[in-house]
Amino acid sequence: MTVSITGATGFIGRRLVQRLHADNHSVHVLTRSKSKAELIFPVKEFPGIVIAEEPEWKDSIRGSNGVVNLAGVPISTRWSPEIKKEIKDSRIRVTSKVIDLINDLPDSVRPTVLVSATAVGYYGTSETQVFDEQSPSGNDYLAEVCREWEATALKVNKDVRLALIRIGVVLGKDGGALAKMIPLFMVFAGGPLGSGKQWFSWIHLDDIVNLIYEALSNPSYKGVINGTAPNPVRFAEMCEHLGNVLGRPSWLPVPDFALKVVLGEGASVVLDGQRVLPVKAKELGFTFKYSSVKDALRSIISQ
Repeated sequence: MTVSITGATGFIGRRLVQRLHADNHSVHVLTRSKSKAELIFPVKEFPGIVIAEEPEWKDSIRGSNGVVNLAGVPISTRWSPEIKKEIKDSRIRVTSKVIDLINDLPDSVRPTVLVSATAVGYYGTSETQVFDEQSPSGNDYLAEVCREWEATALKVNKDVRLALIRIGVVLGKDGGALAKMIPLFMVFAGGPLGSGKQWFSWIHLDDIVNLIYEALSNPSYKGVINGTAPNPVRFAEMCEHLGNVLGRPSWLPVPDFALKVVLGEGASVVLDGQRVLPVKAKELGFTFKYSSVKDALRSIISQ
């Protein structure tokens, strides 16, 4: 299988490239910075990998069996008007470009599957509701971003199988939420953010990579699929488990107002949450390696 990937140098993308390469698939890294990609995927470790800057994307996608679209700037930062624009534009622009390139190709060399990332932010936030793939969209900024992101992907040629993965908070060793949380816990400054009652819909990095991998090859994987573990937890519980695994207390909560001073409107990413269940993935028979956040954290910290 030949797979072209946007966002390949990101947290999920790096692990996905490693997995595909280890299984002897051909990988085309679609990037805006060839030099950055070459540092992350050195030719000695990844022989045969193709690194393509934007003018070369069409040639890479041509003849690929599948495309994975993971591109987008991080959202866990202070949201100035400029940053909010970039959060949306970075996702819409790359997705739109990928769709146009796929649609412009003749049937004989067009990829047969597109796996495109979106996020659980689609549902908005709630402390009481339970969301699955059939739930309506929320009405906040991130829900708006996700709606437009998905609408752009849905413009792909009708003969291309489309899997839209609404990804939760990804837990792994060298990036994502834990990369920011673990250092605080190690200096005894860890604890819940805000009330700690907000829902935390998480997924282990290995599981989200496996889900994307399966979506590439299994024709049953189409439409919206929630990329979250079966057992979301309240944020305070997640912090308690993290503290226990690290041998550190989870005792220093960060109040709402402090986060809002630092992150502004972007504080909503960590202060508000949603309880999202992977109903479709379970119906499809996907096996989660990590269903318990405690087990997931133990595996990550022991790496």
